[in-house]
Amino acid sequence: MQIGRACLLEFTSGGILPTKAHLLIVDDEAHTLASLARAFRLAGHEATVCDNAAKALELAKAQRFDLILSDVVMPGKGGLALLEELKAQGVTAAVVMMSGQAEIEMAVRATRLGALDFLEKPISTEKLLLTVENALKLQRLESENRSLKQRLGKHEIIWQGAAMQRMMAQVERVAASETRVCILGETGTGKELVARTIHERSGRSGAAFVTLNCAAVPAELIESELFGHEKGSFTGAAGRHVGKFEQADHGTIFLDEIGDMPLAMQAKLLRVLEEGEVERIGGDKPVSVDVRVVVATHRDLEARVRDEKFRQDLFHRIYVFPLVLPPLRERREDIPVLVAHFAAQVSTQNGWKAFPFSAEAMELLQSHSWPGNVRELRNMVERLMLLAVNGEVDSATIEAALPKGKSGGASSSTFSSGPLADRVDAFEKEVILAELKRSHSNVSLAAKSLGLERSHLYKKAEQLGIDLRAMRREQDAPHE
Repeated sequence: MQIGRACLLEFTSGGILPTKAHLLIVDDEAHTLASLARAFRLAGHEATVCDNAAKALELAKAQRFDLILSDVVMPGKGGLALLEELKAQGVTAAVVMMSGQAEIEMAVRATRLGALDFLEKPISTEKLLLTVENALKLQRLESENRSLKQRLGKHEIIWQGAAMQRMMAQVERVAASETRVCILGETGTGKELVARTIHERSGRSGAAFVTLNCAAVPAELIESELFGHEKGSFTGAAGRHVGKFEQADHGTIFLDEIGDMPLAMQAKLLRVLEEGEVERIGGDKPVSVDVRVVVATHRDLEARVRDEKFRQDLFHRIYVFPLVLPPLRERREDIPVLVAHFAAQVSTQNGWKAFPFSAEAMELLQSHSWPGNVRELRNMVERLMLLAVNGEVDSATIEAALPKGKSGGASSSTFSSGPLADRVDAFEKEVILAELKRSHSNVSLAAKSLGLERSHLYKKAEQLGIDLRAMRREQDAPHE
């Protein structure tokens, strides 16, 4: 090995490897182990040495190493066999192979087995440390990418049309600020997804993103959910409960369907927004919170203010930067990319084969009104993947799956007049009734198809004047 003290001192003084790393070095030659360990330690790293593959595998399973540097030719089990076992055991450390008997076939096999690089002995100090530096950089990038994917998970905004491009430009602009955002749009358009994107692209992305659906929580429990309570503060309060605002400290809280929040609760929320502190039920002192507030609703908040169903002072606190999400029927050019995304997602989750969609099938999907918006489309794609035959989703599959008589555009006559809130309510009522009819009044199936919790569907139906229990009784009644 071409390693000398002068070369090492000159190299490390430049600080090429600024991050301390823990390396495992595997080689049957004691001189090589000593030289490599000394080189890495002079460069500011920690090095563990091992002279055989079996011991190296034990060490790699028991400890976390940033990089493993292994010789290929060793007595007993060789480096390639070690590499194969490391990958089989799920060891995530990068592996660099080295050999004094390098051959093209050996290097190709090492790469196919998952080696990051293959070095030929003798190795200059500069080349060795540069290889390690690049390996560590790649490891850090992969780690950051995994972390980002874990945070985002399935939450990804998919679009290709102009309507969403304009909206996403606004998202990027407001995300970098601390401005309060009010997201407006029909049910199923992705309001929570946009709120999560704002959080992830903000300076608060390292902290919590906490959500609460104001329409899904009973009025008597919403204060406890938001602000928490102390032990014994009311019947059933067996211990202290930390509310959503405290959970979101230094992060973002997303209050969905804020238009349905009870008036009494609106006054208490206003106080929190003004003073930056919450008081738990039964508590004797306020708790300071640093939280960015993002809200959403499908309702016309200005109309609710006029009808005295929403506080005007709270409206002005939350309605700083409105974002209006277009319904899917106004962004039909996005349907092909959404379908492709959902098909891949559903196939991966279920271990299915991803069937292609014919051009005629895609035209039918683009002509549908999609009253449930993106959420309905996602559920439809999953249904179509189950119904597909002959390796393709064709027009016949679409026609069988779409509601009868609903494949065309939305009818304008049903909702052609009246305040926006009334038209939205009428639209939602029709969608829910249609879904209940398709599911033969099975509330659980209807809720799943609509992408709602069962309790949320009951609450929504009650608000819209739909008697679910009466429908169930009628369905269960014996027919003469």
